[in-house]
Amino acid sequence: MIPASFDYHRPTTLDEAVNLLAQNEDAKVLAGGHSLLPAMKLRLAQPKTIVDLGRVAGLNYIREQDGRIAIGAMATHFDIESSELLRQKCPLLPEIAGKIGDVQVRNKGTFGGSLVHADPAADWPAGILALEAELEIAGATGRRTVHAADFFVEMMQSAVQPNEILCEIRVPITPESVAYVKFAQKASGFAIAGVAAVVRRQDRTVAIGVSGVAPKPYRASAVEKKLRGKDFLDDSIRNAAAGAADGIEPLNDIHASAEFRAHLARVNCRRALELALSRA
Repeated sequence: MIPASFDYHRPTTLDEAVNLLAQNEDAKVLAGGHSLLPAMKLRLAQPKTIVDLGRVAGLNYIREQDGRIAIGAMATHFDIESSELLRQKCPLLPEIAGKIGDVQVRNKGTFGGSLVHADPAADWPAGILALEAELEIAGATGRRTVHAADFFVEMMQSAVQPNEILCEIRVPITPESVAYVKFAQKASGFAIAGVAAVVRRQDRTVAIGVSGVAPKPYRASAVEKKLRGKDFLDDSIRNAAAGAADGIEPLNDIHASAEFRAHLARVNCRRALELALSRA
């Protein structure tokens, strides 16, 4: 189908883009376009105004900054997958990036666009939850920072308001043992159950982010609690991973039943922890 008619703007600065959103009530931001454009073609979305961020300067970078890694929201999945800085100092993100979609998707899709879209089956949310990332959002009244735990509000809804733009994601330098394991929907590559694990051997704690299982991504707090301060033995990992779906209501759809998703969450949680621990 052909999208409904719309006004198109291509700002060159972040301030200009924010002002356009403030002036146009029914405006949508275009980043990589992999989510918005198909919805417009099917007329599931009919925005009257499109604000294209493709030429906005200063939104595509990966750099070390104040002891953390700062990533511009317009960095593509491939930018992250191929970043030597991230491979050395935050290897979980390149690992996740390499498992997103296909080559075409990774070359065009953006980190920030995926996060704001907040698809429960996206891969990135599991990673930024496990890394306890900070996300900087720009609006007409200035900038604000949201922690990853507060970023995903509901299914397909993030903390970014219609008149705001996600501009930067900051993650800690994480040389700890990490891993991402997922069971994917074969046609799309989206996660039916994706689990990101960060294992901090020194203080004997883990952080677990889960995508694809529930209406919104979540931290597997029951698993984290069971392993806190414990030795990472096979039995303790297996017993802890059994709680990967505790307290959540798994999705039930044509791709997988709620019971199967809960099972996959437990299996992939164990596998992610074992894989992370195998990486010194």
